Amino acid sequence: MTGAGAEAAVEWLVSVAPDPDACRREWERDPRGIAFLPAGRRWDALILPGELGRPTLDVLTRLIDRPGPVFADSGEARIGFLVPPGTVAHWVGTGVRGAGRGSWIVVPYPGRTAAGGVRWLIPPDGGGTLTDATLLELAMHEAAARRAESGRG
Repeated sequence: MTGAGAEAAVEWLVSVAPDPDACRREWERDPRGIAFLPAGRRWDALILPGELGRPTLDVLTRLIDRPGPVFADSGEARIGFLVPPGTVAHWVGTGVRGAGRGSWIVVPYPGRTAAGGVRWLIPPDGGGTLTDATLLELAMHEAAARRAESGRG
């Protein structure tokens, strides 16, 4: 992701920061390539264990052309999906962490892999596209069922 797409994504992401201009300046200069941004304003994050997150993303990308932003930590031990704000307050799911209002998440700079390996699997588009939580839940169920059928669940 480069150019106007990356800039639009950065602007969208920093718009939630208490001081967006300062956040953008610090983020661009930070050699780690990460920012801590508050969840619950423009998005919540649902963070799945990698063994469920990766197959869920595979199912999701077969269902729709472009899900919302998805990030992963080093080794894909955890996969995070940005979903509409308020989702976490109503989410009931074992093994899924939620970051909503009052939480902060580590976000990699679009187009870079941050120190420690945090990176975007699907970067934000800058327009606010998020993953529909109901569709994500269906994809999680399908991914879990496939794992169980193959004897890995």
